[in-house]
Amino acid sequence: MEFSIFKVETFIPEEYVKELRKSLNDIGALTIGGNYDNCMSIYKVIGSWRPLKGADPFEGEIGKLCEAEEYKVEFCCRREIIKEAVDVIKKVHPYEIPVINVMPVLSAETITKFV
Repeated sequence: MEFSIFKVETFIPEEYVKELRKSLNDIGALTIGGNYDNCMSIYKVIGSWRPLKGADPFEGEIGKLCEAEEYKVEFCCRREIIKEAVDVIKKVHPYEIPVINVMPVLSAETITKFV
């Protein structure tokens, strides 16, 4: 089965959300159906991590558990620009190693083929 739409999610500090939205929208990653853009969801979450020896953390100290507010950003993206969207996230994101999850999506139009 070939997928044409993917759901992308990442976790990012609040002060980077607007820049991420603009950068993703500029490449068309936040456009749905051709008639809507800037389409993404944002959730406030508490993230936790512990930087280990050799890490260069954006926030936190080596060896110490850190918890902080961050934002989960998610959006649907067409296959033809998914790589560019991931590259944009990596460029804007301040974390040494950002979490970027990419999942195939069965849309309402596609699912009817399987029911």
